[in-house]
Amino acid sequence: MSETRKAVHSGGCQCGALRYALYAKPSNPHICHCRMCQKAFGSFFAPLAIVPLADFAWTRGAPATFLSSPVVERGFCAACGTPLTFRFLEEDQIDISIGSLDDPAVVQPRTQVGVEARLAWFAELHALPESETETNMPPELLARIVSHQHPDHDTEAWPAGG
Repeated sequence: MSETRKAVHSGGCQCGALRYALYAKPSNPHICHCRMCQKAFGSFFAPLAIVPLADFAWTRGAPATFLSSPVVERGFCAACGTPLTFRFLEEDQIDISIGSLDDPAVVQPRTQVGVEARLAWFAELHALPESETETNMPPELLARIVSHQHPDHDTEAWPAGG
């Protein structure tokens, strides 16, 4: 079925096999520190924002899912592993991973949840020494790096894993 509404945001996985569109501005942008989200994202927290199911559509592919509890389903790309969604099965809304948006900077987290599992040193991260991505890479390594990541916009076709 073709969508006639204009998407407010779009996003997808790292390899491009999955793409989605949001037809409403996401609400309640937050980061979740709970242990399930830490494991699901392989990170210190999960950045998420909510949209009504009626305002969400997969535009390419369909996610693999994992029931992380009897009431929660998590959607991810089976090809590259990108975590994409979190959904309470009995609710008519879905959380999308903010980092999977084509422009994640436009959805800034406003709250933190699951703070009982927040890592004790999390508040100190801002004080760590900083460097840009390529600063500590030797030129011979930089010359060999070719990104296989899907661009941050939709494309006509993109092979899975490409």
